[in-house]
Amino acid sequence: MIRSVLFIIVFVLSVGVSAQIRFDRLELQYKQEYKIIGSDILVVDTLIMNDSSKIILNREIKENIINAKVLIAGKGCMIFGRGANGEIGKIGTQGVSQNAPCRNGGDGKEGMNGSIGGDALNLSLYIGTLKINGTLIIDLNGGDGGSGGRGGKGGNGGSGTRVCRGGSGGIGGNGGNGNNGGQGGNLLVSCKLCYDLHQIQGERLITNTYGGYAGNGGEGGNGGQAGLGPKQDGRNGARGAMGIKGKAGKTGIIKFDK
Repeated sequence: MIRSVLFIIVFVLSVGVSAQIRFDRLELQYKQEYKIIGSDILVVDTLIMNDSSKIILNREIKENIINAKVLIAGKGCMIFGRGANGEIGKIGTQGVSQNAPCRNGGDGKEGMNGSIGGDALNLSLYIGTLKINGTLIIDLNGGDGGSGGRGGKGGNGGSGTRVCRGGSGGIGGNGGNGNNGGQGGNLLVSCKLCYDLHQIQGERLITNTYGGYAGNGGEGGNGGQAGLGPKQDGRNGARGAMGIKGKAGKTGIIKFDK
């Protein structure tokens, strides 16, 4: 009995996820955006994308499908499934500067690491007839990796006296590491009554499936300044090391089919 109930629950959930969004005709006006929500499959008899209109794929589902008997696109139209860019790491906390004489400044803290770039979505685009009057851009680039945060500055040393040298400046914090770029999405375009898609690729049909850029390592924080004194000055703090750069994401696969 329990197994039967669990099976029904799983079946209902799976049907809900894969349920199609169905239109006889979907026309997007100038600069209008249409978000695919609650499903991974959009089925349209006639899909018209006027100039600068955009279809945003469902971010909650990795594999998206658009099936259109007729697709007509104007100028600057876009199907968008790009990965989100990673966030830049926070700057490290600055070291404490000394007001008391002859004391060394505090060291700066390390910058935080950047966050990883998001992977792009995969798209399968099935079309009966395709007409592009301007440009149709399919953006499945991976998100850029977040750069590491800058290391915190070292604190300044306290001033010297006749009996002690000035305090040395604190060491600057190391920069945070940059993170990896997201993976580019895979694209399949299957069109029955189309001109050769390879001939218009990069002109009327622009397909972007590049991996995201690697995040740069954060710069090391500057060392604190030396305290000055009548007997002897302190030393300036050393600068922190630069963080490590991440890795670029892999480019997705593009396939054209009849």
